[in-house]
Amino acid sequence: MGFDKLIKTKFNTNLFTTPSHSQRFCIFNKFRHFYSYDISETDTHNPEEMLEEAERFAANVYKTKQTKFLTNGSTSGILASVISVVSGCCDNILLWSNAHKCHLNAVKLAGANPIFYNLENNKDFGVPRGLKSEDIEPYFKNFKIKAVIVTSPSYEGYVSDIKGIKELCNNYGAYLIVDEAHGALYPFSDKLPESAIKYADFVVQSLHKTAGGLNPTALLHVNCDIDLKLDMISTTSPSYPLLLTIEKNIKYLNSSRGKKELSKLINNIIELRESLTEYDFGGDDITKLLIKKEGLSGFDLSEKLYTFNIEDEKTNELSTLLLTGIGTKKEKLDKLKLALKRI
Repeated sequence: MGFDKLIKTKFNTNLFTTPSHSQRFCIFNKFRHFYSYDISETDTHNPEEMLEEAERFAANVYKTKQTKFLTNGSTSGILASVISVVSGCCDNILLWSNAHKCHLNAVKLAGANPIFYNLENNKDFGVPRGLKSEDIEPYFKNFKIKAVIVTSPSYEGYVSDIKGIKELCNNYGAYLIVDEAHGALYPFSDKLPESAIKYADFVVQSLHKTAGGLNPTALLHVNCDIDLKLDMISTTSPSYPLLLTIEKNIKYLNSSRGKKELSKLINNIIELRESLTEYDFGGDDITKLLIKKEGLSGFDLSEKLYTFNIEDEKTNELSTLLLTGIGTKKEKLDKLKLALKRI
């Protein structure tokens, strides 16, 4: 199935094609196996057929109409989604004013008109809260919206009402694009928030952020009938070693072994949180440790953690964010717990 054929097959053909290293010449020895799988679209390898098989398998796992492998991060998925739905310069795309820069870049590249919505901060933790359908319904009444881009979960783990927002989009004939870059684990555990894949027209997920993938592997899930214009922003020389890791990543997450590892991570985090009664935790996603402690600013907490050789992902005046994922072992969480106990 998929790229498994590539791994198991030995090729004896003498290739006078790209790439010039011919899977044998290796400049950086530590990447020797990477070179051996770095192939091109030759008759010998026929990797395009393998990729199609792998993506069909992924669509079956996620129950989507299409799931496309991305080797240029979730950014390329956002770009492709917006370009695919825009039909002209009069199209209005609704997006968060503080969204990742690729959202606005996508609208600009598509030649559409950006309309911005704002989000209030959660006052307890100083980070944006999740989006609700009532937050953006006035924009639909005042403008003809072609598509909405929603970031869910937020960087800090707050999840938006994707089901309600999709219903709103359906009422006004708009597409829903969800940047679920930080929610790649959601489809594989009932203890995590519900994935936007169940509702949205387009969903992007970054495997490298929380799901154990290599930078910058990601997925684009499509649930509508549309001419997907991914090829307009993608290289014609894709990295087949990275594509291979994407297939393996999905198979692992969907396996009993992967789900057991994810369950273990969640249970370890629950245990950590229950042992730190002097701290407050925020967010809807347990794998994102958004924490604060009375008497300390987020910046103070961040600096104190660094003295224990612990670096956080992001901080603000009120709280500090530490990210976990499929590769976060109990030993690492125990070190964090010990540091927090000593602060």
